[in-house]
Amino acid sequence: MRLLHTSITVRNLEESLRFYTEVLGLEFERRHPIPENRAEIAFVRDPASGGRVELTYWQDKTGYEAGDQLDHLAFEVPDLDAFLTRAKAQGVRVAKEPYQLRGGSGRLAFLLDPNDIWIELIETRSDRS
Repeated sequence: MRLLHTSITVRNLEESLRFYTEVLGLEFERRHPIPENRAEIAFVRDPASGGRVELTYWQDKTGYEAGDQLDHLAFEVPDLDAFLTRAKAQGVRVAKEPYQLRGGSGRLAFLLDPNDIWIELIETRSDRS
């Protein structure tokens, strides 16, 4: 397993991109809408460490409470089904069973940690039909 990125919810994607690139010096990587979630995401990367932050803007979100900013942590796993089988056997709660976004190339699933923080699992296995 490898940590891929940390996702935070932002109120304004343009303003947040300016902050993370111009103030903090992170490099813009990519940006795209996710119509089925009514969201738009952008990735910025720390050139020194390679660490990534996903900025997530939810179109329907109007209120923000303290603690709402952390959206999820994302990890790469080689075999999503095997990982989920082991996690479920340990009593881990699954928030979203495996699925694939329209136009996406990999499968995703979400777990909940003991604090209800969402953990995204992104399958990297390439031998799936």
